[in-house]
Amino acid sequence: MSLLVQEQKLKHSPTLNTILMVEETLKNMDESIITIAGLKRKLPKQVNHYILKTILEYLEESNKIAVSMKGIVWIQNDSIRLREAINKGTRI
Repeated sequence: MSLLVQEQKLKHSPTLNTILMVEETLKNMDESIITIAGLKRKLPKQVNHYILKTILEYLEESNKIAVSMKGIVWIQNDSIRLREAINKGTRI
């Protein structure tokens, strides 16, 4: 990767506050699925499209969201009972 490309990526890196804002918005949304345009409308602050796409890539790689043709879905579940059921192999 050339130095110019690396500098361009650094210019457009999201801040932790922006990542957390997007994450909280997705986690607490009323809908089960949302488009990027819908997400942009729900965010408390305006976010650059390129930065938003970078954040969504990160959230998808960390298995917090699933992105499909219809939109974005929050899939991370921090429920201790669910985790225990999965570990025990309990059918639900």
